[in-house]
Amino acid sequence: MRSGVVSAASAALIATVVGVGGTLPIVLAAAQAVGATPAEASSWVSGLGIATAASALLLSLRYRMPIITAWSTPGAALIASTSGVPGMRAAVGAFVLAAVLILLTAAIRPLARLIERIPTSIAAAMLGGILLRLVVAMVEQVPHQPLLVLSLIVLFLVMRHVWPTLASLVVLVAGAALAWVLGLVKPIPPLGLSTLVVEVPAWDAATLIGLGVPLYLVTMASQNLPGFAVLRAAGYQPPSQPVLAVTGAASLATAFVGAHTSNLAAISAALCTGPEAHPDPARRWIAGVFYALWWSLIALFGASLVGLFGALPPALLMTVAGTALLGSMASSLGAALGPETDRLAAAGALAVTASGATLMGIGSAFWGLVFGLLVLGLERLFRR
Repeated sequence: MRSGVVSAASAALIATVVGVGGTLPIVLAAAQAVGATPAEASSWVSGLGIATAASALLLSLRYRMPIITAWSTPGAALIASTSGVPGMRAAVGAFVLAAVLILLTAAIRPLARLIERIPTSIAAAMLGGILLRLVVAMVEQVPHQPLLVLSLIVLFLVMRHVWPTLASLVVLVAGAALAWVLGLVKPIPPLGLSTLVVEVPAWDAATLIGLGVPLYLVTMASQNLPGFAVLRAAGYQPPSQPVLAVTGAASLATAFVGAHTSNLAAISAALCTGPEAHPDPARRWIAGVFYALWWSLIALFGASLVGLFGALPPALLMTVAGTALLGSMASSLGAALGPETDRLAAAGALAVTASGATLMGIGSAFWGLVFGLLVLGLERLFRR
C-alpha cells in the first residue's frame, strides 16, 4: 500500500516538473507578447496553477480516475505568436471567450461534434504554423548566442533518444548552468509568495476573433481530444461533458487573473495513467491527487518561478521553448501534409498561419483556419 502511494506521488511529481519546466518559457513568451507586467505574468502562472490543481483534484476524486489537467501549451504558443493584441486586458477578454466556448461545448453536444468534424489535416496545419514560428524564433537566436543555442539543440537531439520524457527539463537545467558559466544570468530577485492581479477584460472584436476563437480551437483539438484518447488508451472511460465543464469553469474563473485556458493533459497524463504510477489501475487516481498537490505549490510560488526564469537569458528560454515544441511541430506537419487529397489546403493553412500576418486586426491563426477550410471546400466541390 505504502509503495503504491510513493509511486503515485513520484509519478505525479515527475509529471509536474516535466510539464512546468519544459513549457513555462512558452507561457512567459505569451505573457511578454501581450505586454504583461512582471506582476501580471506572476498572476498568470499562479492562476494556471490554481486551475490545474483544482480541476485535477476535483475530477480525480469524483471519478476515481487519474484525470490529469494542465495549461494549454499550444494555446500559450498561439498567444506568443499572435501579433497585434492591444494589451493584457484585451488578451483576458479572449481568454474569457475561449473558456465560455469550452463550457458551451460541454453543454451543447452538437457543438462538440462540429469541432470534431474539422478535418484533422487543417487543424494540424494551423497548429503546425503556430509552432513553426516559435521554432524559427529559436533558430534566429543562433547568431546572437551560437555556443549556448547550438549546444542545447545538440543536447536535446541526444536526450530525446536517451531520456525522452525529461529531455526538455535536462535542456533547461544544462542551459541554465551554461548560461551562468558564460555570465549571461541576471541577479535573481528575492523569492516569495504570489499575489493575484485581477484584470477587467477589454472586449476588442479583432482580438476575440483572432485570438479567442483559435485559442478555443487549439485547446480542444490539440489538448482535450488527445487527453481523452490517453485516458481511454489506459483503460479509463472519462465522462467527456463533465470533464469539459470542470476545465472550462476553471479556465473561466482564472481568466480574470490573467491565466489562459486549462485542459486535459496528454504527455503528463501518460506519466500518471500507467503502472509506474500505481500497480492497480483502480488506485491510480491517487496520482491525480498528488498531482494537484504539486500544482498547488506552483500556484503559491508562481512569482518566484517567474523571477527565476526572468533571470535567464532570452536565448535560453527561446531555445527551451523551441526544442520542447519541435516534436509537436513535426507531428503536426506530418498529420497536416500526410493525406494527399488535403495537402494543398493544409499547406495553405500552414503558410497563412505561419506568416503572422493580420487582416482587419485579426491574427493569422484564424485566417489560416479559414483559408484552409475554403481551399478544402473548393477542392472537394470540383472533385465531385
